[in-house]
Amino acid sequence: MELKRVVVTGLGAITPVGNTLEQTWESLKQGKSGAAPITHFDASQFKAQFACEVKSFVVGDVLDRKDARKMDLYEQYAMVAAHEAIADSHLDLDTVDKTRIGVVLGVGIGGITTLEEEISKYAVTGAELGPRYTPFLIPKMISDVAAGLISIHYGFHGPNYSTASACASSTNAIADAFNLIRLGKANVMVTGGAEAAITAVGVGGFCAMHALSTRNDDPEHASRPFSASRDGFIMGEGAGIIVLEELGHALARGAHIYCELAGVGMSADAHHITASHPEGLGATLVMREALSDAGLKPEDIDYINVHGTSTPVGDVSEAKAIKQVFGDHAYKLNISSTKSMTGHLLGAAGAVECIACCKAVEENIVPPTINHADDDLDEQIDYKMNFTFNSAQHREVRAALSNTFGFGGHNACCIVKKFQQNE
Repeated sequence: MELKRVVVTGLGAITPVGNTLEQTWESLKQGKSGAAPITHFDASQFKAQFACEVKSFVVGDVLDRKDARKMDLYEQYAMVAAHEAIADSHLDLDTVDKTRIGVVLGVGIGGITTLEEEISKYAVTGAELGPRYTPFLIPKMISDVAAGLISIHYGFHGPNYSTASACASSTNAIADAFNLIRLGKANVMVTGGAEAAITAVGVGGFCAMHALSTRNDDPEHASRPFSASRDGFIMGEGAGIIVLEELGHALARGAHIYCELAGVGMSADAHHITASHPEGLGATLVMREALSDAGLKPEDIDYINVHGTSTPVGDVSEAKAIKQVFGDHAYKLNISSTKSMTGHLLGAAGAVECIACCKAVEENIVPPTINHADDDLDEQIDYKMNFTFNSAQHREVRAALSNTFGFGGHNACCIVKKFQQNE
């Protein structure tokens, strides 16, 4: 069976550095940090009191207030980003075969905002008045409903579900959507991820693990991947949505093609519930698998958007894995962590970072890894590699690879490349 080719025809984003695709991409190119003191709740009792929140969020252009109240914040983010991506794709929803359009979204945590609110209300009123949960508690809480809401809103009858693999969730969703199209199960897939876990429970839980940066006096510069003084990641939130399309379907309607999704990879560290394998074993496997799936050689890759969370162990293991996979070519690559600007969007991280790769391939611009000082060097990291520190760099980006690694040892990777029709 000959696998079908898959291209990217629509992008949508709502992130801590922009409420649209254009705003997000411009901020990434400019090296803008989305970190600031937490406003969603009083974080004064926590060791980490800042995060990368979405700013000035409104749902009015997509949802009315009555519908929005029935959705958790992560679902609202998903709906708004999906609206942008579908509009960007210019699909004619009046004529397209909606039985051949599906939705797969990655969500790592889901409706924790709603769950926390409802449990808090019950703790106050339950003893006297009995349980008075909102009837929307379950659909606002569970992680699959965002995909369902998109399909209901647009009438898409194709494959519809969610993937959950912690921080790799949305890359796994992209991989599934890619394979569904390659195998002829759908013509178009709306995919990506959403997350909204900047709550007392979310931040408190990660603080208890000592996973978050505690640089409360300087939030904007706290996320500093591959620098010696890095001390943990910063919580982020938002959504990234990608419209994938079978090549023939896209060409037939004259769609704008950002790039081609060339291959995906998946692996497991099989090492530790939260820590990366110290030698990057799982990361090495997943990048090699993605290259093989794409039919590319290591030297075909020009840019890697790394997982790069700014944690002491994770950054070192990923840098080691890149050297193992790419050899001497590791010194010719551009490498950057956009988490230095957006923070870590957990289940939505992979989608937003894949979008950054799509734009890098389209515009031949590599966004930077910000917050690095020349004297802040970790002896375990080889700085002969180009981490694109502090400023975006213009170069030809023929193909870009995006890494995501999740708690539990879940690794997922995708590769996008410039579209050439006659291959």
